[in-house]
Amino acid sequence: MSGALKEVRTRIKSVQSTQQITKAMKMVSAAKLRRAQDAITQMRPYAQKLQEMLGNIVSSSEGELGMALAAERFAAKILIIVVTSDRGLCGGYNSNLIKLTKAVIKEKYSSQQSAGNVTILPIGKKGFEHFTKNGYKVVDTFWSIFTGLNFEKVQTAAKYAMDYFANGEYDKVELIFSEFKNAATQQYIAEQFLPVKKTVEASSKVKADFIFEPSKEVLIAELMPKILNTQLYKAVLDGNASEHGARMTAMDKASDNASDLLKSLKVSYNRARQAAITTELSEIVSGAAALAG
Repeated sequence: MSGALKEVRTRIKSVQSTQQITKAMKMVSAAKLRRAQDAITQMRPYAQKLQEMLGNIVSSSEGELGMALAAERFAAKILIIVVTSDRGLCGGYNSNLIKLTKAVIKEKYSSQQSAGNVTILPIGKKGFEHFTKNGYKVVDTFWSIFTGLNFEKVQTAAKYAMDYFANGEYDKVELIFSEFKNAATQQYIAEQFLPVKKTVEASSKVKADFIFEPSKEVLIAELMPKILNTQLYKAVLDGNASEHGARMTAMDKASDNASDLLKSLKVSYNRARQAAITTELSEIVSGAAALAG
């Protein structure tokens, strides 16, 4: 019986140690989440307005400028930018993004994948490791962006996508990321990054009208890359906040599960201890009775 007691005590100490780790990780993620949430909250309205402006400009141009980044063509070669995290222990965050990526490939680009014309550009170590290990064509240059995350690093990845799209290396660029809602909720999104989508007007009679100074050509050439840089940066900030929210929630649940397991183990320990005491008392009584006899 003493062996059983020792085993339960060992398990209790192990669970207590794990619970200390999960609680510490929850606190760290909560602190990081506050900063990440502030960053995406401040960025989102600006990025959304820029995206709306870009769509309106592209719609109003009616193709007369021959804009390279808005040129629609048959999607023979695809680039998919996937924003995951560098670390795990964040629930189903990374696996859900990877599943969505595979679902998009299967539903929209299965023939291109069969021909070897689907390339993954992972941002985040987890996505890079998974797609590399599973034989996908991978751009291995930008996966470490979250190490010292800043706008300039994200801009290099956006520039790669824009340059290769403009020169015809890719015909379409998809962006897959997690949009941050709150600490417990993330929305997994797949959206078109390139070519730039036109704004869908509520009425065909409504048309965006802009006065351009300097010329429309000069403005679009300057604005379009900058706006696309901002769109990718917003997606990365969304992913960063989503990761910390998912990890905080996962560690909170893990701490609760550890508490439940500790209660169960302590009940088991007390029962085993009571059984051991009862056995020892019975042996003492039996020994005393034998001596008296």
